Amino acid sequence: MLKIRLARAGAKKKVSYRVVVMEGERARNGRFVEILGSYNPRRNPPEVVLDRERVAYWMGVGAQPSETVRSLLQKASRAQATPQTAG
Repeated sequence: MLKIRLARAGAKKKVSYRVVVMEGERARNGRFVEILGSYNPRRNPPEVVLDRERVAYWMGVGAQPSETVRSLLQKASRAQATPQTAG
C-alpha cells in the first residue's frame, strides 16, 4: 500500500522534511516513489510547500496520507481558503 508521509532531511538539529510517496513498509528515509513537497518546522510560521495536483493524483490512485501529512494538508487548505487582509 502506498503512503504519503514525511521523510527526514536536513542536518543534525536543523531538521526539515520532504513529503513523499512510498511503500508503507519501507523505512522512514527509504526509497520513495515521488517527492510531493516539503515541510520546514523551523520557520516561523512553519513552511509547507506542496504540489497539490500531484497530492490529489496520488490520493486518487489509493495512497493514504499519514496523520501528520493529513493535518498539514488541512492546515494548508485552510490557509489558502482564508486570504489575509492588509491593513
